[in-house]
Amino acid sequence: MCKVHCSVVHLPTGRAAGDIFQDNSVLSNPLAGLVIGVLVTLLVQSSSTSSSIVVSMVSSQIFSVSTAIPVIMGTNIGTSVTNTMVAMTQAGDRNKFRRAFAGATVHDFFNWLSVLVLLPLEVATGYLDIVTGLLIDSFHIQSGEDAPELLGVITDPLTTAIIELDESVIGGIATGADNANSSLIKIWCETFTNATEMNVTVPAIENCTSPSLCWTDGNLVWTLTNVSQTFNVTKCNHLFVGTSLSDLEVGLILLALSLLVLCSCLVIIVKLLNSMLKGQVAIVINKVLNTDFPYPFGWLTGYIAIVVGAGMTFIVQSSSVFTSAITPLVGIGVISIERAYPLSLGSNIGTTTTALLAALASPKETLKNSLQIAMVHFLFNISGILLWYPIPFTRVPIRLAKALGNITAQYRWFAGLYILTCFFLIPLSIFSLSLAGWQVLVGVLVPIVVFIIFVIVVNTLQSRRPQWLPSFLRSWDSLPLWMHSLEPWDRKVSWMLGHCCCCCKCCRPQNPDDTPASEPVKDGHALEMYGPGMNGKGDSTVSMHPTVIRATSL
Repeated sequence: MCKVHCSVVHLPTGRAAGDIFQDNSVLSNPLAGLVIGVLVTLLVQSSSTSSSIVVSMVSSQIFSVSTAIPVIMGTNIGTSVTNTMVAMTQAGDRNKFRRAFAGATVHDFFNWLSVLVLLPLEVATGYLDIVTGLLIDSFHIQSGEDAPELLGVITDPLTTAIIELDESVIGGIATGADNANSSLIKIWCETFTNATEMNVTVPAIENCTSPSLCWTDGNLVWTLTNVSQTFNVTKCNHLFVGTSLSDLEVGLILLALSLLVLCSCLVIIVKLLNSMLKGQVAIVINKVLNTDFPYPFGWLTGYIAIVVGAGMTFIVQSSSVFTSAITPLVGIGVISIERAYPLSLGSNIGTTTTALLAALASPKETLKNSLQIAMVHFLFNISGILLWYPIPFTRVPIRLAKALGNITAQYRWFAGLYILTCFFLIPLSIFSLSLAGWQVLVGVLVPIVVFIIFVIVVNTLQSRRPQWLPSFLRSWDSLPLWMHSLEPWDRKVSWMLGHCCCCCKCCRPQNPDDTPASEPVKDGHALEMYGPGMNGKGDSTVSMHPTVIRATSL
């Protein structure tokens, strides 16, 4: 189903994505390139689609590898929204939703934090461009065979029965070729090309094939040359082969149907996992998946999980499919977030291997550029893992995801706000500012970044070294309540949802007494997550009060 969805989204969005990528003046701004990668991947719901367009344009020398690097980073971020939305299917149960949303967003935080470090480093030093360039030069790789279609054997018959797309037109959209205005819907699946000698007119004698094959007839100059003619042999058999609908209309129809089927499948998967993995089965699976190797090899467990995540993603050829599959498992408590984190890191590596193999099949004249941009994606994820995994203290995405999971469990509307803000509003705002020029972009973003850093530093000192702060900064109580607590916002959102007659259980305002009996409660107010009995480590907990949100360490 994922491959069908990725195919049909080309119709309404592929041409728009190609037009966006062709705006080289905008892409010269690294931040603009980053958010374009995010937005286009969200648009087509496939990092493979957006990255393939980037690879095509780099191979065609429409823009350089260095210009494409921020776009590739953006595609890495955009693809992580799928499993975050899968977590929303478990919003009906507070405990499951807390764990599922944390398990999904740990992937988001890893990608965002990696970009926050590696994008400025790339702009300042050209680290990814230089290292991958040296690697490609040292390999002396020749053009090879096509990348293996592991999942295509199963999905291709269903996909081709519904719709077939003309790959030459897709490539033309990315490169601006003459056939870019043709229909994306493929009509003739079998054609025959024949070259015949024909007399043709040319502008002048210099344009003749050779002096011996050139003659004039009045004002016309004739020459004899080979002309290729393509003859249509067999029509395709998909549903829309003879339709009079436009590409946009067909694309929107299929997109709506595929999204409906995709969401239905996700809900069914979650329900099946909830019903199957209960009782002793859940205990056994939990013990197998979350048990570390015996001392002194316990540190190897996470790295084995990374290898498993990479291998499974390579098999299914989609990081979104793999991370979406483990998200409900985290929600029902079968996989801990500490184990889901390395699995997600491995999926980031696995999703780059298909692109690397596909790049090896490029023609010799474009092999270096296409392989280099594929290697950039691989090295970016490896560098991110080195930043945020080997040392336990640096596993910041886990702590951030747990904190966000607690917040969304208490205020479920915050999950939708998080997705809307991080994946749509912020990228769109940065893109709009970049169109106004880098001066405007810097003038707006620098004060915002400075303010965010200031708040983070003060929050850290408040919890660890409050004596270092002046008295008025030792707490935020001097500020209005709505500026440091979600409780006033929760009342407003609950009021709006109540007046909008929202019938969905996950959207209705929650009463204090609807907390499940199994949910840990402290002092009658605070909700705790991932205590010693939940993750086996007891490394941290995040407590929430109706008026104050505070993170503490055990």
